[in-house]
Amino acid sequence: MSFYVYIIYSASLDMYYTGSCENIDLRIYRHNNKSGAATTKKAEDWQLMYKEIFDTRVLAEKREKQIKNKKSKRYIQWLISSVE
Repeated sequence: MSFYVYIIYSASLDMYYTGSCENIDLRIYRHNNKSGAATTKKAEDWQLMYKEIFDTRVLAEKREKQIKNKKSKRYIQWLISSVE
């Protein structure tokens, strides 16, 4: 079983969102159908921009916190550009 850290982007909000989950396809579907996080319910155009895969939920959640603690749109854009 794999766990993911992901970054999605909404063009309508010009906003990134970072999260972690077990089923990335289902999670993005839920974000786009207003059953995701409160922050993402404001839009329906979320697109997956970046993901990392982990063996455990604990490691994925730790990495999610690292990214969120940076509080930096520039860092997120750098992460995304590093895989393009």
